[in-house]
Amino acid sequence: MATTETNILNRLYFVSGSLFVFALAVVFKLCSIQFIQGDAYRELAEKRTVKDFEIPANRGNVYSSDGSLLATSIPKYDVGIDPVTSSNKNFEDYIRPLCDSLQSFTGKSALSFQNKLRKARETDNQYVLLARDLSYSDFIRFREFPLLKLGAIRGGFVFSQKTKREHPMGRIAERSIGYEKIDENGYATRVGIDGAFGIKYLRGENGKRLKQKIGNGQWKPIADFNQIEPKDGYDVYTTIDVNIQDIAHHSLLGQLEKYEADHGCVVVMDVKTGEIKAISNLGRNKNGYYYERLNYAVGESHEPGSTFKVMAMMAALEDKVIDTSSIVDTKNGIKYFYGRTISDSHRGGYGKISAAKALEVSSNIGLATIMDDNYSSNPNKFIDRLNTWRLDQPLGVSIIGEGKPDIAKPGASNWSKNALPSMAYGYNLTLTPLQTLAFYNAIANNGELIKPRFIKAVKSFDKDIEVFEKEVLVDKICSDKTLAEIQDILKNIVIRGTGQRMYSETFSMAGKTGTARTDYANFEEWKKDKKYVSSFAGYFPVDNPKYSCIVVIHEPSTKVGYYGADVSGPVFKRIAQKIYTDTPIIEEVQSLKFKNNLVNKDFDNYNSMANKYKQLMPYVVGMPAMDAIALLENLQVNVKVKLNGSGVVKKQSIDKHQKLKPNQTIVLEAS
Repeated sequence: MATTETNILNRLYFVSGSLFVFALAVVFKLCSIQFIQGDAYRELAEKRTVKDFEIPANRGNVYSSDGSLLATSIPKYDVGIDPVTSSNKNFEDYIRPLCDSLQSFTGKSALSFQNKLRKARETDNQYVLLARDLSYSDFIRFREFPLLKLGAIRGGFVFSQKTKREHPMGRIAERSIGYEKIDENGYATRVGIDGAFGIKYLRGENGKRLKQKIGNGQWKPIADFNQIEPKDGYDVYTTIDVNIQDIAHHSLLGQLEKYEADHGCVVVMDVKTGEIKAISNLGRNKNGYYYERLNYAVGESHEPGSTFKVMAMMAALEDKVIDTSSIVDTKNGIKYFYGRTISDSHRGGYGKISAAKALEVSSNIGLATIMDDNYSSNPNKFIDRLNTWRLDQPLGVSIIGEGKPDIAKPGASNWSKNALPSMAYGYNLTLTPLQTLAFYNAIANNGELIKPRFIKAVKSFDKDIEVFEKEVLVDKICSDKTLAEIQDILKNIVIRGTGQRMYSETFSMAGKTGTARTDYANFEEWKKDKKYVSSFAGYFPVDNPKYSCIVVIHEPSTKVGYYGADVSGPVFKRIAQKIYTDTPIIEEVQSLKFKNNLVNKDFDNYNSMANKYKQLMPYVVGMPAMDAIALLENLQVNVKVKLNGSGVVKKQSIDKHQKLKPNQTIVLEAS
């Protein structure tokens, strides 16, 4: 009995000892893993085979004021298959019909697909890419292919989704519509409307999808559904009018090409609401082609030149230091101010003229004399007047990157006795084109300075999330008397002043030309390569104005021309003319017999061409693409029109006068 108990105790001691040794081994291993091999195991853990991937949300759309699509996010899909996961029966039953479907879709042979999939199954390759960048409709079609329609587990169907931002209007207003790009380091570049409203409205919320690493840096979705579905962003409705935008873009483009200018911009604004109806910014690349390089209208501050003379004259009128009939002696076109020469472009000068006449003919001497005679003893009086008009502050528009104005002040490093005379005709200060336009717009609407507005509303389907109303910055910039006097002068500038070549009997315009030197710090170098900024700012029609507009063109070729009336003025006139022609500004029909000669002429030209070319290919090179498409789609023969690019038609695939066939495709190349 004692022997039995001893054996039992020995066995118990052995088991206990073994457990104790095992426990020590476990503790030792844990310590080894934690402290000795910890780094290696942590590195291995970081290379885990399953993790969540973000599924980008569809970015909200950007629309024009009439609901036309300006920017949209289009979902794109990469589709693949895991040939290992399906059973032998399913794989063999469906491999051939699957490859036949792939051949029908891609044009590649079914046999090559079959060999590729069989080899992948034999080598345990768990992911084979079948198609990349599919549209949603093609993606749905793929999901119904044999074997793939069985799903992720039984059929091995795998896909990944991404979004691509597209602009249906092409490169027109591309910079103002904008974008938001985030690089691999998380640094965001935000441009235009899309960039300004990306975070708050357009982005949406990303979803999540679980994927498994299958080797060679590839990841396969574990299931054919998302763990967290992405939430799409809101839609933004802009103030842009696509018709006016198209007019502004092509009017500017044509003039830039004619004058071989470096870059330029144009902005059209609704006088009463401050809504931006069109904005175009075109710069030239190294090959001489123009594109939306930068948002010059919003971000580029420059010396405005003679368009600023209006502000100088208004300050003097409002301070009652002169009236429009005050006589100014402009000498013989040359006058010295504090040892510096100021001259007028008119050879021989204008002599003694009224203050109103000085502005009409854009006399540098006239405006400099008015400023020097009345403000030299107290320049802060003039500066304070500019400040009450907020010309010293940015407008605070929604688009990121607005340029800052810079107006010289007494005591500053750029102030001297010549500062005030220089400011009188637009030097020694900088403004952006949009800031200048906002001031001219205030003149047009009888004194209300309005913040330019690019956005009408933010919506989720038909539900308003936020609506943007007119924002007034200054209730009244000056007295009615000063406004009336300036409005009269701006009208006369077009009738008999520096802008008289823009005058038209069929529609009225008012505004001011501007020509300023640029990059003239080294005057001797500048004389060898003269550079100018040409501009025109104004509004139309003169009575009850509807739109204000500014055109600024930098560095036109001096061999062709550089004065604002020659370079920028025609762009302004063309925009006004086309708006009158395409969308006549008529609030009340006074007579059914009224004839608009301009409208009738345009209609007759279009109607004549449309009737002549009923079945023959017309010559559309040089026409705006929108007009060319409209003409071709209204022929007696049903044809298909394909447009590459945007703008003016540069090339047509079918020669003129060729007889067209039903369903024939016509390719137009535009720039």
